[in-house]
Order: sequence, then structure tokens, then C-alpha cells
Amino acid sequence: MKNQRHTLRALALLLSYPDERILELLPLVADALDAEGALRAPRRLELRGFARSLARMDPIEAQMQFVELFDRGRSTSLHLFEHVHGDSRERGPAMIDLVKTYETAGLLIAPHEVPDHLCVVLEFASTQPPAVAREFLGEMAHILTAIFSALRKRESPYASVVAAILELAGHKAEAVPVADEQPLDEAWAEPAVFDGCSTQGQARPGQPQPLHFVRQAPARAMGARA
Repeated sequence: MKNQRHTLRALALLLSYPDERILELLPLVADALDAEGALRAPRRLELRGFARSLARMDPIEAQMQFVELFDRGRSTSLHLFEHVHGDSRERGPAMIDLVKTYETAGLLIAPHEVPDHLCVVLEFASTQPPAVAREFLGEMAHILTAIFSALRKRESPYASVVAAILELAGHKAEAVPVADEQPLDEAWAEPAVFDGCSTQGQARPGQPQPLHFVRQAPARAMGARA
């Protein structure tokens, strides 16, 4: 099995928030992918083109598009447990287990890193033997397929990056049906003062009034990956 250490790190770089440092490193991505040859030539060519187009973009525009794509909705979130646990209480223990996996391998993540972020996952996988990395990523194939499908639905070039990860995990990148996602502004909208809301919050007059118990979570640390 071919070495894929630099390939995994190159893919992590492509999925990182495109700040000034990341944009400066983009020209090195194609060289890293070609040097190892862990991906098929057509995929490498596709990723080379994406890296070049991203590097040529206005930095502000690239960052705005990244935030709109990955931060405004769950279907394309790069936080893997968002797709499995959402905001439920199961997410905390899953995070702890993942951190233990990193620590068992002798790696400690920085305080500002979030363990289930795909870039962190890729960087960890890059430190493992190819067979171990393949198996580790393969366990997340169903989540990666969901993200890939959502990106394909949006016709985003970032889909090719996730497709490459799936291929390194030993899976074919095949899109599956993705449900339409509720617009973020609508999801956060407050119910009308007197009319109520039939699907969220208070029901309309004369209808059963649902009770919603909200568990207050501790404030999240700033500086985590986008």
C-alpha cells in the first residue's frame, strides 16, 4: 500500500479555512499529491485545478464562500459528529473517545483544535501506517459520503476533496440523495408574538402547546476550527 502521509495533509490543507497562510501553501498541494501518487491521476488533476482556482480567488471572497458553505448548515459541516449526534449529549462522550484514540497513538491536539473536525482527523490519519489510516477513515465513510453528497448537490468543487478522502478510505465516491436543508435564518427565526409557529416554538391558538426542555451547554472555547 502506497504511503499517503503527505496526501492526507494536502487534503486537510484544502479543507482548511483559506486564510493568508493557507492560500500561500496551496501551490504546494499538487506537488505533494503527485509525489506520493496515492490518488489516481484524474483525481490529482482535478485537485490541482481546484487548488489553483482557490489560490487565484480574492482572499475575502474565498473566505466568505468557505463560511457560507461549511458554517451555515449541518449537511456540509466538517465536524463529523455533527452528522451523527447533532447537539445531543452523546456528542460529548464521542469526543472524549476520539481524543483518547489520539492520545493512545501518542498525539495531543492543541487546545484550540476540535477533535472531530475533518482536518484534525486527516492530520491524525497522516501519522498512522497506511493500512491503519485506511481502516480509521473507512469507519467514517458513511459520514464522508453524506458530506460529499451535500457538496455535490451544491455543485461545490470541495466535493472532489471529500471524494479523494473516500477513495483513500477504500470507498467509491458515490452521491446519495440529500434532503433539502432548512435555511439557517429560518431555523433560528423566533415565532410571531401573537400568531405562534406551527412547526417550532409555540403552537397556534387552540392547538396543543408542546413543551421544549433545553439543556444549557457551557460556553464553547473560542479559536476552534471553522
